[in-house]
Amino acid sequence: MARQKGIIKLKGTIGDITFYKTKDGHLAREKGGVDASRIKNDPSFQRTRENNAEFGRAGKAGKILRTALRSLLINSADGKMVGRLTQAMVKVIQADMTSLRGLRNVIDGEAELLSGFEFNIQGKLGTSLFAPFVGAIDRVTGSITVDLDVFIPANMIVAPSGTTHYKIISAGAEIDFEEETFVEAHSETTILPWDAIPTVAISQINMVTPASTKPLFLALGLEFYQEVNGQMYSLKNGAYNPLSLVAVSGL
Repeated sequence: MARQKGIIKLKGTIGDITFYKTKDGHLAREKGGVDASRIKNDPSFQRTRENNAEFGRAGKAGKILRTALRSLLINSADGKMVGRLTQAMVKVIQADMTSLRGLRNVIDGEAELLSGFEFNIQGKLGTSLFAPFVGAIDRVTGSITVDLDVFIPANMIVAPSGTTHYKIISAGAEIDFEEETFVEAHSETTILPWDAIPTVAISQINMVTPASTKPLFLALGLEFYQEVNGQMYSLKNGAYNPLSLVAVSGL
């Protein structure tokens, strides 16, 4: 892959060179690769087929998790989040110590490796929220909760320039990666002023299926707002809103 320079930027294919535009600029690469039928049937590509199968499984797992958390992700994800989540899912699958290569999966892997995953690298929860919180997953009751004691927003929330208000959001998700289904519940505070006045204690409860045997996830995030003439606007269209998986129970 090469980067195009000069005034005129090309798009399309000339000979064996393909020119295209990405978020990283105008690039060029040489056409090539192994014939698809050979990859599918040649014994020497067995490892490639196994890797492709597991990568595809990781992609599907990432998609169902994103779908479950869509109500929060609409305003809290960066442009490369999908790829980053797929790579994280690959690590979860590779932690499967019981299945054969090519058959490894999320259920037999280590879903807990997703704990701490940041959906927006432009605004990470770990560098935005410093108020102590307790996140908990109770499989018996199906209760996925987050609790924050009283705190001073201006001291404990690092907000982007222009912020006047904020909201705390959370979600609990129960994911069946085999059937590609989910149960999700989410909570949010009202829009609160980002000032030096202490908050009240905040408790959010997100209920999923009691006694579930599926992986459970707790996501926690912030949304920033700017007040203009009495109206609230999502700050910079949510570009700096953090959202993170703060607890995961893979069973």
